[in-house]
Amino acid sequence: RQQKWKSSLSPQAKMPPCDFVPEKYKSYPYERMLKIREQNVSPSLRLYYKKPLLLHQGYMQWLFDYEGKRYLDFFAGIVTVSVGHCHPKVTAATQKQLARLWHTTNIYMHPSIHEYAEKLTSRLPDPLKVVYLTNSGSEANDLAILMARLHTRNFDIISLRGAYHGGSACTLGPTSIGLYKHGVAGGFGCLTTMLPDVFRGPWGGSHCRDSPVQTVRKCSCSGGVCQANYQYIEQFKDTLNTSVPKTIAGFIAEPIQGVNGAVQYPRNFLKEAYRLVRERGGVCISDEVQTGFGRTGSHFWGFQTHDVVPDIVTMAKGIGNGFPMGAVVTTKEIASALAKNLHFNTFGGNPLACVVATAVLDAVEEDGLQKNSEEVGTYLLLELAKLRDKFEIVGDVRGKGLMIGVEMVTDKVSRQPLPAEEMGQIWEDCKDMGVLIGRGGLYSQTFRIKPPMCITKKDVDFAVEVFHTALKRHAERAA
Repeated sequence: RQQKWKSSLSPQAKMPPCDFVPEKYKSYPYERMLKIREQNVSPSLRLYYKKPLLLHQGYMQWLFDYEGKRYLDFFAGIVTVSVGHCHPKVTAATQKQLARLWHTTNIYMHPSIHEYAEKLTSRLPDPLKVVYLTNSGSEANDLAILMARLHTRNFDIISLRGAYHGGSACTLGPTSIGLYKHGVAGGFGCLTTMLPDVFRGPWGGSHCRDSPVQTVRKCSCSGGVCQANYQYIEQFKDTLNTSVPKTIAGFIAEPIQGVNGAVQYPRNFLKEAYRLVRERGGVCISDEVQTGFGRTGSHFWGFQTHDVVPDIVTMAKGIGNGFPMGAVVTTKEIASALAKNLHFNTFGGNPLACVVATAVLDAVEEDGLQKNSEEVGTYLLLELAKLRDKFEIVGDVRGKGLMIGVEMVTDKVSRQPLPAEEMGQIWEDCKDMGVLIGRGGLYSQTFRIKPPMCITKKDVDFAVEVFHTALKRHAERAA
């Protein structure tokens, strides 16, 4: 019986060819790796899959395990590998810098931090021209909140429910997913407001979001007014009128929610929310950790898709293609609030990190990856939408560019989350057929599809066929 299931797992599409040949694996045996993991690695760092992957090498959109098996990476190290694993240009630049200078700290000048600061800020609209480099997204968001409070001399920060802004003691405040919360005090002065989720929330229709694929919910809009957006903004106003003082420090939001499963808001929601926040003396923070660097396709930054200019922009993940790096970009005025006292970061602006990040910016431009994200991402979204129309358990397909979520449900009427065990089986089947995807959402009910931006339409055809096969197998099990 087990053999029969395995044979039925062969998708019709063949994995696209790859000329790259990985090196032979020479490290510890698999069982010893598992033992070390159990004994010496923090249990809070959980592994994916029933039989965890032991990965050995990567090249562009491909990963290879210790046995040489190839996988199509459709999760990009949690939306981090932007231009491709071991991208030749980024690798060459890194190797060159490794032999020149690793570290001095930013108390001295060195070329790479200045070259990168100029290059990065040239990608942002005025007046966002001052950069502070960090090591991670949590660190960047932590610093952005501190800057907002120092600049405004106010304390309260508002975020959206379902948001993920980091795991530090401070950023766990605006992070609003129960799985990440710990039973200790933290994140003082952070309040959440209703998430304008047009699929799962109380309001939403078939024209709300900036995506090639809309929800299947009926739209109640009339007279050119988006009723869903109006209702969610009323909830935002209610939070401002009841839960915070007359003046606030700021509002932080992802242009598209990442960990929560690529949740998109109605068009104009952020525009209206920014206006309301600024009326209260607050600043607006755009968390671009997952949406930045061309991933949304139509624009380089996620905030540009909402036709807004934030006061502070945070970024990480794709900034360094996997190298630990983050950044806060803001105005001269807001940045000066931090300069009144000493604030220091030993590794921020590290020579090696800046060279990597510069090479990533070059690769995005030279390889046409923003355009590729738009074209291949739109193709992928439309192909996934066909599966939504075919399978009752595929409740929603959404996203923009290569920032995609597929929300799974028991049925389209109730929109109840598909049980975790059934989600897990589909997820494992995709892995067994050679495609790696992520999971997210408040109930872990959404597949997160955010591949390196170098993927091709042939990769999409293969991945969609794999997902289709996994859905058919789910239907067979249910029957």
